[in-house]
Amino acid sequence: MASGKRKKKVETVFLVCEETGMYNYTIRRKPGGEKLKLKRFCPKLRRHTLHVEKKK
Repeated sequence: MASGKRKKKVETVFLVCEETGMYNYTIRRKPGGEKLKLKRFCPKLRRHTLHVEKKK
């Protein structure tokens, strides 16, 4: 029988720019934990801004 193979629980979340509200990045991560807050490049503003995690 097929044993030892388990599917990992992974969710897709989006990183949204706090200043423009644009969805610039998508990441896959394990569920749980606190929301991500990362400084990423915003192409509209052409500079690094704070991006927060948002589920869709």
